[in-house]
Amino acid sequence: MKFTFNKQFMVLMFLLLNCFAGYAANEYLLTKQITLKLTEAGTLPNKIGSSKKNLVTNLKIIGEINGTDLRFIREMAGSDVEGNSTSGNLSVLDLSEARFVEGGDSYYDVIGCYTSNDIIGQYAFYGCSSLTSVNIPSSVTSIGWRAFESCSSLTSVNIPSGVTEIGVYTFSGCRSLTSVNIPSSVTVIGGRAFSDCSSLTNINIPSSVKWIGESTFSGCSSLTSVNIPSSVTVIGGYAFGGCSSLTSVNIPSSVTEIRESTFSDCSSLTSVNIPSSVTEIREYAFDGCSSLISVKIPSSVTSIGGSAFSGCSGLRSIYVYAETVPSTVAGAFEGCDSKNCTVYVPKGTYDAYWLSEWGYFDNIVEFDATNIRNIVVEPEAQETARYAVNGQRLTAPVKGINLVKYNNGRVKKEIVK
Repeated sequence: MKFTFNKQFMVLMFLLLNCFAGYAANEYLLTKQITLKLTEAGTLPNKIGSSKKNLVTNLKIIGEINGTDLRFIREMAGSDVEGNSTSGNLSVLDLSEARFVEGGDSYYDVIGCYTSNDIIGQYAFYGCSSLTSVNIPSSVTSIGWRAFESCSSLTSVNIPSGVTEIGVYTFSGCRSLTSVNIPSSVTVIGGRAFSDCSSLTNINIPSSVKWIGESTFSGCSSLTSVNIPSSVTVIGGYAFGGCSSLTSVNIPSSVTEIRESTFSDCSSLTSVNIPSSVTEIREYAFDGCSSLISVKIPSSVTSIGGSAFSGCSGLRSIYVYAETVPSTVAGAFEGCDSKNCTVYVPKGTYDAYWLSEWGYFDNIVEFDATNIRNIVVEPEAQETARYAVNGQRLTAPVKGINLVKYNNGRVKKEIVK
């Protein structure tokens, strides 16, 4: 019994000592900015030393940085050469007066990464969980893939004007990142570049960008708005998938197709503009957009993929402008409210649409697709009552002329065939 008590007592004392040691270490953290001028690349470890590297929280480096220096910076910022966590506390890193150069040791041994001139290489700061902000050197022309991936505390980062491409997974998993400025020099935003940046609320895509890769902003659950410039010709599949706070999006006329799952699970999306340049809406494009109320499909669209609008349970009106029925894969509208959603089709095309997959909907109504003034799209309006021309109250659409009253006070004549 005595032995057991002593053993428990020793364990308790060991834990307490560790707590005090941790407290003491944090008590002596250097919170003021430490500025170091490197006269020779590769000398940062000697300047700081192993006994001080975990105490520095704010560091500015002036001079050239190679792989040896970056390896040491990674350890200071929470991740070692193997990607394992360290006790580093480096939070603020100012490299505005530094320059990346080739040479030195590998900074990430998992795949053997070495520095190059004026490039932030792949995996450069991967997993550096202590970093909250980074000033990138103005000399940098390229940011490699996964360069800042899983920097979970990173809230801000500047991207210099010389950068032309943001690589795949560059900022993926930076869940504390709230905003980012993309310079006008960038032409390509790689796949998953900002995926799972769950705190990102808005993004400004400059007019220089031509390509938005697959899953670029997927999982950005706080993103409420996005402006896609007319320079963009390709929006990759699942580019905005899972952006559950996104309420509206404008697709420019430079885009010719809406790819697989581009806006899937954007559950707050209420409206979307599909330009007349789009010829194809691929499978799952708007799958799970349960708040989408109204959509216009231009006459340019010739095909709609499977499950393209599945789960859009809030849809109340679809305006289709094509006189030739777009080829539509079975299940394109699965989960939509077939009884309460009205499909408006060009005059003289009712039979063709009813005989196709569009016959899924109970209410197909012809309208004058050539006269824009006759088209009233009320995404917020909902039907409250329906009457025959003689004033009789109807419980469901009846063949002939129906008078439909909406909750915004408007009354519309509807021809049911």
